[in-house]
This record gives sequence, structure tokens and C-alpha cells, in this order.
Amino acid sequence: MNALDTQKMSAYVDKKVIYHVFTRLFGNSEQNNIPWSTKEINGVGKFSDFTDFALQQIKELGVTHIWYTGVLHHAIIGDYTDIGVGHDHPSIVKGRAGSPYAIKDYFQVNPDLADNAEERMEEFEALIERTHRAGLKVIIDIVPNHVARQYKSLNNPIHANDFGADDDVKLEYHRNNNFYYIPEQSFELPDFPEAFQPLGGSEHPTLTTPYFEHPAKWTGNGSRKAKPKLDDWYETVKINYGVRPDGSKDFPELPENLRNEGVQAHIEFWQHQSLPDSWIKFRDIALFWLDKGVDGFRYDVAELVPVEFWSYLNSTIKIKNPDAFLMAEVYQPDLYRDFIQLGKMDYLYDKVDLYDTLKAIIQNKESVSSIVRVQKELADIEHHMLHFLENHDEQRIASPEFAGNADLARPAMLLSATIGSSPTMVYFGQEVGEPALENAGFGQPSRTSIFDYVSVPHHQRWLNNGAFDGALLNQSEKNLRAFYSSVLNYSISSPALMGHYIDLYSPLSEQLASMKDHVFIFARQKDKHTTFVAVNFNPHLHCKETLIIPAFLIQQLSLPEGTHTFKEQIEQQLSLELKVNKGIGSVELYLPPLAAYAFEL
Repeated sequence: MNALDTQKMSAYVDKKVIYHVFTRLFGNSEQNNIPWSTKEINGVGKFSDFTDFALQQIKELGVTHIWYTGVLHHAIIGDYTDIGVGHDHPSIVKGRAGSPYAIKDYFQVNPDLADNAEERMEEFEALIERTHRAGLKVIIDIVPNHVARQYKSLNNPIHANDFGADDDVKLEYHRNNNFYYIPEQSFELPDFPEAFQPLGGSEHPTLTTPYFEHPAKWTGNGSRKAKPKLDDWYETVKINYGVRPDGSKDFPELPENLRNEGVQAHIEFWQHQSLPDSWIKFRDIALFWLDKGVDGFRYDVAELVPVEFWSYLNSTIKIKNPDAFLMAEVYQPDLYRDFIQLGKMDYLYDKVDLYDTLKAIIQNKESVSSIVRVQKELADIEHHMLHFLENHDEQRIASPEFAGNADLARPAMLLSATIGSSPTMVYFGQEVGEPALENAGFGQPSRTSIFDYVSVPHHQRWLNNGAFDGALLNQSEKNLRAFYSSVLNYSISSPALMGHYIDLYSPLSEQLASMKDHVFIFARQKDKHTTFVAVNFNPHLHCKETLIIPAFLIQQLSLPEGTHTFKEQIEQQLSLELKVNKGIGSVELYLPPLAAYAFEL
């Protein structure tokens, strides 16, 4: 399918594809990758690296939205005192480039990403404009659960004080305190093992004075100890949303009858309520970025923030921009429906169910039959479950710790992108098989580091020093990117994929004999559009079967008597003939190792 065909077809469906990119790594062309090194040595990407041509290449991959991670000004090791930004103490910064989830100023962007740090906001606004010009929507992170320990905004709205500025620090809890405190105790750093000493053990002028915080605040993950552990989020402090230390709520709870009401009903419920100060601050943050032209948000660890707050925030956002894209990191399946129905989230990570299942199948630890369970458990909310195989928290597919070969995930990628009407997300470099082998410093191999100044070698070969033409990719990497492009473009162009799901695996699995742990088949149907998806997860075995399709499935597929030709849409070199005789269907199915086929009527 060419780009023109995609543009014609995409008007008929509302499938979304998110390109998740780590902003400071995207355009970095340096290749040093020295552990714990500086941006001057290892390099750093800029907003300006996302040129019009680069964005167009991302668009043509089959993308509708870009999630720019690491945009907001977070704690970093760098000297920006010339623009009025204070130093961040290295002992409470992870890595040298810093965690993008330890926000230092919610109303400003990371100066590392600007060609001119003084004009960093203007440069980001220009990136928003370029992204929109390419026909793409912009998503950025909001991290509502915690902020950097040395949070200091230079750009607060006129009516807003800084986080913690008005807190009564003598109290562990007060409804309008922004933080929780450990009265009369000073903060102590965790015990750092040799490998995780600040800056890798190297000297730095700001390390000569110890970090001081009194009284200590609760740590971002909820640790109430003045001396948190290394695996606590020690570089951050937890935000207080009016949840008392005993877990009770110091704000009204949502009535159950609002579960399936629209955003207007939620707005009206909160309109005259007295709300904790942190709710108001985060409302102002979201509205600030919407005014800048941002089209949506990804919410970090949303399940650690009360669902009532999400009702308030998301309904406020949707009143301002009904098309805003709101996705959240929630890992507890028993909370999914609350966050969707009461919290008014558009999309939640399908990590615990589909992602974990597909990873286990790729690693030959689980049968494809587990997919049937996932589909049944999430059937009522499938549209809201964001699908992915990589993101900044997960291991790269091509890493030895995951699959060791990006091609092993081809069946999973097609299945993930087509099994639901929900959005699909890919992580930059995934489409060219990035293995994340580098030892970056704080960040360890198998995940591209979000804490260090590093490069992304396979991605750099597509980058080709700013040409964005993939000329340095080897043939295998070019083939993989072409596969991703075909899958993603098909996913946003086929009306069938927005239709209902028909399980073909369960009634046909016995006919697949020895391949039933590796081959999965399903159909998607909307109106007159029908797609069969057939995948083979086995990298060695061929599947060749004559499948008899029972009458009840033929009825579900609305297929009349005769021969029906389905053309393959991913490689576009095959066809499948399904013959219906007296209400019973038969089809010759051949799936080579790692086959990933979508046959459309």
C-alpha cells in the first residue's frame, strides 16, 4: 500500500498509531557511548533535529501521533545558571542526563534540547508547529505523582505559587500541602553501591557540599522513610492529592452513577467542590500545555493518583479540547474500568495482559492459547487498551535479554496492531531492530537509557547524519522497517480493523495439530470489510493445513456460497481462497516460520 492509498483510506477509520520517541536521543549523531559521560562527549539531540523531512518520514511510517518524552524541564547535571536555572545536586539525579520523570519545572522545557537555551520554549513551540504541519499530533508527559526534590519553577502562572511554597512543613499531612513530610527528620541519601555512585564516582563541584533537605519529604513511590532505599524513587518527592496517610480521602468520592456519564456530568460534579491545592496546580499545568498546542498527554504511574482527580482533570481537558489524547500507565487490571469509566481516560497500557503474554510467546514460554484469555477478559474495554511491544521502560525486542532478534517479533507486531481497535505504539528504533546493548552509566543494557547521554546505534543508521533516509541500514534492517511501515499503514487504513473481533483460533485449533501452540488466527469485520490475520510464532516450523471452517463461523463472517479471494496486505504477494459449500468453508493455509499475514476480502 503506498502513501497515497493510505491517505485515501485513513479518512474512513479512527485507528491511531503513536511513535514514542525519546527526544534527546532522536537526533544525536555522536557514537562515543562512554558510560557516565557528558553531552559534550556523548552528544545530545535537539528539538531542531525533528526537521520537516524527518517528521514526514515518521508520518509515512504509518504514524498519527508523536509522544515526545523528556520535553519538560527535569533535573539534569548541567550548568544553566546563565539563564537563571539553579544547579541540580548530582546525588539526587539519576545518571548525568537525568530522569525525565523527575520534573524540575512544569512550565518550561529541558534546556538541553534547545539550540539556544534562552529560547527553549520558542523552539519547542516551533516543533509543535512543524509536527502539526506534517499531519501529526503532539503528546507529552505529565508526571502527576511526583516531582524532583529540587523543584523550582521560574515560570509559574501569575496566580500560582510553586509546589510546596505554602506548605506547613511541621505537619506530616495537610489537605492543601503539596507534599508529605517527615517532621523533625532530615533526608538521607540511600546507600549507593559502587556501580551507582553519583556521576559514576567522578568528581563534580556541586558534590563538595552535601545535599540537604529538612524536614524530609516522602519519596515519589510512597516511601515514608527519611532514608529511602536505592530502588525507591529517591530523586523525587510524592505529591499530596488529599489522601491522608491512612489512605482515607479528604475530598468527595465520585457517585457510582457517574461511571458511564460524559465529561459534562463530571465537570458539573466538581464545579462547586472545595478541592486540594495540588488538583488546581495540575489543572493549570495541563491547560498551559494545551494552550501551547499540545494535543494530549501520557500520564506516568497514573494508578498512584486517586481516580477522582482524574475525573476532574480529564473532564476539564476534554471540555477545552474534546479530541485530546489521554493515555495512562496503569498496571493493575482490577483498576482498569475505574480509570476508564470514572477517571475518563482514553487509553491505558495493555502491559500486564497482552504485552506480557506476547513477550512470553516470543520467548517460547507460553502458548498462543493465552491470547484467547486476554481477549475475553478485556472484551468490554478493548478499544481503551493501548498495545505496544516496546517503550522506554521495557527491554528492546532485539536485546539478548528479550528475543535477541527483532524478526522474532514480527508475528506479535502484526497481531498487536490488528487484534483490537485500540491504538498501537512503537518506540523509536524498534522499527530497525535497535538492541540497546550499550552500558550507558546509570542506565543498563537491554533498555535504551533514559538517564544518560547516549546514542541509539541502529536508529542512527536510519538517521544517517540528518538525512533520515536509512542509507546506512543493512538489508535486514531495511526489510524490518518496511515491514513495520506496511503493518502500521495497513492498521490505519483498513475499516475492518475498527470492527468486531471473531475468534478463529478456538474453534480451529485442533485442526492445527502440532502448531496450535504457535499459530494464531482471528478475523476482524466491519460492514462489508473482512480481514483474516494469521501468524506463526515458530521460527523453524512450517504450518500447512486444510482448515474446515464450521457453519457458525461462516455465518459470523457473512460469507455466501462460492469462492472468496482474500489478498494479503502486508507483503502483498499472496492470496487466500476460501470456498463455501453448503454453508461449510474450507481453506488451504500455509504459514512459513514467523509468518505475519493479513488477508482482506
